[in-house]
Amino acid sequence: MPMLPHHRRASRAAVAALGAAGLIALAAAPAAFADDPAPELTVGGVGPISGVKPGSTFDVSAAVSNKGTGAAGKVWVTYAVTRGLDFAEIPSNCWSQRVRAYDEMPERLTAVCGFDQAVEPGAVYTTDRPWRVTALDHAFHDELRLRVGADEPGPDDNGSEPVTGTAPALKLVERQAGGEGTRQVVDVPVTAVNTADYQVTGAALKGRVGDTVPMKLEFHNAGPAWINPRPGDKAVSVVITPPAGTSVVKTAAFCRAEGKAYHCGMRAPALNEDGKETYTFQLKIDKAAAHTKGSVALSTEARPFDPDKSNDRADITLDVTGGGSTGGSTGGSGGSAGSTGGSAGGTGGSSSGGSGGSAGGSVGGSSSGGSSSTGGDGTATNGGALAATGSSALPIAGVAAAAMITGAGTLAVLRRWRAQNPN
Repeated sequence: MPMLPHHRRASRAAVAALGAAGLIALAAAPAAFADDPAPELTVGGVGPISGVKPGSTFDVSAAVSNKGTGAAGKVWVTYAVTRGLDFAEIPSNCWSQRVRAYDEMPERLTAVCGFDQAVEPGAVYTTDRPWRVTALDHAFHDELRLRVGADEPGPDDNGSEPVTGTAPALKLVERQAGGEGTRQVVDVPVTAVNTADYQVTGAALKGRVGDTVPMKLEFHNAGPAWINPRPGDKAVSVVITPPAGTSVVKTAAFCRAEGKAYHCGMRAPALNEDGKETYTFQLKIDKAAAHTKGSVALSTEARPFDPDKSNDRADITLDVTGGGSTGGSTGGSGGSAGSTGGSAGGTGGSSSGGSGGSAGGSVGGSSSGGSSSTGGDGTATNGGALAATGSSALPIAGVAAAAMITGAGTLAVLRRWRAQNPN
């Protein structure tokens, strides 16, 4: 039987009363436990580290303190370093894990160490021997992160399987107060004495007027250092200026147009030692221009770590074959593009003075002057914005035109019927 309306109202009132009582109880709960002693763990004692030579080691003696009112029964200290650094050993009371780059964080190595020792309030502790870190050959702008807590942090889901260390276990020993940190997590910059060589590679292009050709350019960090930009560092960009007489049909990833040039960024792995970024454009050759060159160059912000400036710029050359864009006749046998498969059944002439080679290739299927090559990204290029449509472009256009004509005829018939049947 359905519940009567007044029963529903009574039930809701009871629930509201219980909810209010619960909220009052919850609000009172913190006050009841406010005086309970609790630990407040912090880590510190390590300042910025610089002047490190690749292949060398340095020691870290972190200070763990308890600024709370209660003792911590067990303490967990985490050491994490970016990819230019490594750990000389992993103690047996620690597990380590390599974590891949994600969410704008670089690749890193993490070690989590558990200490079954009480950390008393007001006391300061350090490890019985320093934590030793190795600078790798590609070290440069790296970072050490220290973290302390009363609970064990779990492994990172984006990392490798954790591995337990084999070196003798670390212990915490009490030390004199002073110099300890005030935070639970501390990031320490580590700077090595190293260089990196940023380079760009140009391209040599060749084709007929009307062709669409791929243009592949490259950025390369030849090392030996990897570059991990720090806050405030201006990111490097690659500035690409296509040759005159061409137009961009397809722009490469990470690039935007600014006037006649394109400014291109890159993914973080390109800044690793031997990292690369490739920029693939599709260019249409609009006309022949004598001795034309484009360029690819690094942006001009200061890069003191890169002393070799000789490879910061490269040429993009263009060799236009088979004549220019303005000398062809209309429908004769002396067209400038030399197509043997004219787009509308002609005898080889260019319909617009030199661009008939590509049109002949896309419709006739056997043009000797048209471009039917495949671009660097796998897209077939036939000399225009419909580069990927191939020989199907004309039938599709015919269907579209037929649809438009049919629609116009239908409108005309409808108007005549309405004139004859006003009601």
